[in-house]
Amino acid sequence: MNAQAFLAAPEADAATRQQQALVQLIERFTRHDGVVDTAIPGLTLYRVTQPSEPLHCLYEPAIGLVVQGRKKVLLGDDTYFYGPSQYLVVSVDLPVIGQVIEASPEVPFLSLRLDLDPKEISALLMDLPTLESPPKSCPRCLSVSGIGEPLQDAVLRLLRLLDTPEDIPALAPLVRREILYRLLRGEQYAQLRQIASSGTQGHRIGRAVNWLRQNFHQPLQIERLANEVNMSTSALHHHFKAMTAMSPLQFQKHLRLQEARRLMLVEALDAASAGGRVGYESPSQFSREYSRLFGAPPLRDIARLRQSA
Repeated sequence: MNAQAFLAAPEADAATRQQQALVQLIERFTRHDGVVDTAIPGLTLYRVTQPSEPLHCLYEPAIGLVVQGRKKVLLGDDTYFYGPSQYLVVSVDLPVIGQVIEASPEVPFLSLRLDLDPKEISALLMDLPTLESPPKSCPRCLSVSGIGEPLQDAVLRLLRLLDTPEDIPALAPLVRREILYRLLRGEQYAQLRQIASSGTQGHRIGRAVNWLRQNFHQPLQIERLANEVNMSTSALHHHFKAMTAMSPLQFQKHLRLQEARRLMLVEALDAASAGGRVGYESPSQFSREYSRLFGAPPLRDIARLRQSA
């Protein structure tokens, strides 16, 4: 073994031990399939024992870490895969399709999510003047990277606080700050600094995303949205697609249809009422676009979802 390989071996062993410890912790705190909210603010655990159907959902700013199994995420026309010792970063709200693709009762899919607050990232950036300036280009707002030993160690220490709840108020904020620091020092620094740095194109697109989330039921006027975020219409289109993999109109359509699906499934609204609630004036247009996104007309899709629940 040469000197470089000899030095790398202990680091690899440490990363493997950390990953195994994360598996044991999440298995212990998730006895059954589903989502577990923890005593640590913003930290959620997941356990799934069989591959899932594609799930249309809205990802909010967060880091997602898979410790066992594999997952696939579709954003627009882009496909992302991630598994053990890989993490996914989402820096703005994004309508995606998520699917667990590797899981079994013997080896369940195990993961965690830690919510990210752009304001918290901004505050940390102000305390770290040595960090590089944010790039002028707009990187995608969803990305996958290898986690690395320092970041994985910080995540492990955060999870271990679940065994000592009395330590959470004092120590969890410190470990969260370290995790954010590690993220800002990692491969996705540009993605996070863009949305957290006031005045950048990425920060303006983040504001545009927030505006669409709050006003998705209204007719979309690109000029009005561009004025809201102080951009030209051409710059808005260009940077919005660069960051979200879709145009503002496509983004709004996904938000509308996902909310209509929720209204029919959870609040038992009929298709015409749900379509009207989210901003569709034409029931036939709503049905066409719904079928195109979810693969079946509203009534058939909702019946299938209820049967599989």
